[in-house]
Amino acid sequence: MAGGGRGGRLLSGPGDLNSPEIGQLGRRIWGLLTDYRGKLAGTSVLVVLGSSLGVAVPLLTQRAFDEALFPHDGGVRLPLLAQLVALMVLLSILVSALNVWRTYLTTSVGNNVMADVRSRLFSHLQKMELAFFTRTKTGVIQSRLANDVGGVASVLTNTVPSILANTVTVISSLVAMLLLSWQLTIVALILLPFLIFLQIRIGRVRQAIARRTQESLSDMTSITQEALSVSGIVLSKVFNQETGETARYRLENDKQLKLQIKQQMTGQWFFGSVQIVMSVTPAIVYLSAGWLLTQNWPITAGTLVAFTTLQARISMPILSLMRVALDVQTSKALFARIFEYLDLQPAIVDHSGARSLTPGTVRGALTLDNVSFSYSPGSAPVTWALDEVSLHIEAGQFVAFVGASGAGKTTLSYLIPRLYEATCGRILLDGNNIQDLTMESLRQNIGMVTQETYLFHSTIAENLRYARPSATDSELVRAAKIANIHERILSFEDGYESVVGERGYRLSGGEKQRLAIARVVLKNPPLLILDEATSALDTTGERLVQSALEAVMAGRTTIAIAHRLSTVVSADRIFVLDHGTLAEQGSHEQLLGAGGIYARLNAVGLDRADAGNTSG
Repeated sequence: MAGGGRGGRLLSGPGDLNSPEIGQLGRRIWGLLTDYRGKLAGTSVLVVLGSSLGVAVPLLTQRAFDEALFPHDGGVRLPLLAQLVALMVLLSILVSALNVWRTYLTTSVGNNVMADVRSRLFSHLQKMELAFFTRTKTGVIQSRLANDVGGVASVLTNTVPSILANTVTVISSLVAMLLLSWQLTIVALILLPFLIFLQIRIGRVRQAIARRTQESLSDMTSITQEALSVSGIVLSKVFNQETGETARYRLENDKQLKLQIKQQMTGQWFFGSVQIVMSVTPAIVYLSAGWLLTQNWPITAGTLVAFTTLQARISMPILSLMRVALDVQTSKALFARIFEYLDLQPAIVDHSGARSLTPGTVRGALTLDNVSFSYSPGSAPVTWALDEVSLHIEAGQFVAFVGASGAGKTTLSYLIPRLYEATCGRILLDGNNIQDLTMESLRQNIGMVTQETYLFHSTIAENLRYARPSATDSELVRAAKIANIHERILSFEDGYESVVGERGYRLSGGEKQRLAIARVVLKNPPLLILDEATSALDTTGERLVQSALEAVMAGRTTIAIAHRLSTVVSADRIFVLDHGTLAEQGSHEQLLGAGGIYARLNAVGLDRADAGNTSG
């Protein structure tokens, strides 16, 4: 059985951007556009039409010179000139209108794809197992969602349309130039292969810099998330580390600054050289045209003006294509980072044929059959957090797990809802192997109240409805009364609409715990897991929370991870864990009489024996 502690596995890593997987980026990016190919087709038509019509203006200019301004028979043909000028103006207006329409379509597609990718990535990350998040900085994940995915819109709204528009412009202009004079066309483009070769070399350098820049940006986001959260601010202030945190951020910020400058400046000498070539080429064309005229080649003034107009029109698209080619190579790093996360495979998934538990039928009987678990099952030798644990809990029983810090208590509680996967053995709920059940239906029947309560920066009502969004106001009140928190909520100025602050910092520890209990009441699960919800509270807070817990525990199977004697004595059965093994089990009186590990823990006080434990 695969160990859940190892976490998700990368199918294709980001390290080698020239690997076969990265070579398939184009097809993968194209796959992101499946739902928008109609709009892309329309955009392509507009690009081709607009770029092609743009070529007509220089050709009309040739006619204006050769047939209206300087005809062979002499005399200016003003009516023809007026017609040609009017046509040029109309074409310019039409091309501008087509470009605005095209911009709207590309902007719409780019931003929609960005939103789709962000939602897809967020949804995929929601499926990842707990181990992934314990080893990955939150700020790094946030950077992928915000910075990396944000670049998708830029690529699709600017880079891709620019490639298409400039390619069509270059091709149509080249055709027109060849029709005007193939000799001058050769002169105008003779240095282009050398410039393309330089562009490819520079692009590889910028690609590597882009990846380092994105990684640095992730580190900056991570520092921001850690240092500017409520918890981070409190920690930095009480340890007088404001200066240290500022220095840490400034160091990474300076690194990001240097990388950004380096990325922007890489290739600037190249582009400067290209611009010089583009600027000098018309003069060379004039010189070449003069030489051709001495050789009796038929080149009219209109042809030369139209050719240089086309040459000027083609210069910017060629330069833009070279810039875009560098951007495409740079964007490989961005897309590689996005697909790296999308390629993560959750270590814990529903098995083929997994079935759902029928609502209302779960009794809550739980059996562990020779269960072992390691956070690093591939290591040698294997360190077992749980080692061949077997036990049975009857439906409706209240049981407690006790043991010293690191004995495996919290680890065991995480295996039941499959936050981690047992490395060996089976866990049965009402006789059903939990691995044969869908995780959604399994977790729907399990409620957890942990020592550290997490509340969103939102109202009390919204935090409570997280358990059941459809809950009515009267159901919220009922749950709050059971959790012994209703009167306290009403004492707030906005009652149930009071905002609790980030992570509930506007509330006391006991108030947060009672809100967590009320949230579980709304969920109404047949199986309740309590990871000592009172260990961090004072005596008054503990009494209020304990009273609320007793009301919630009635009629349902309850597992308590116990750090205090007060939690243990009333349990129907107590399981004593020692270094990952089940050492003893029985009632409080039986275990005291046995004079074993439990008796020794009881003698020194469970909370003192387990001091500082938050993940047993």
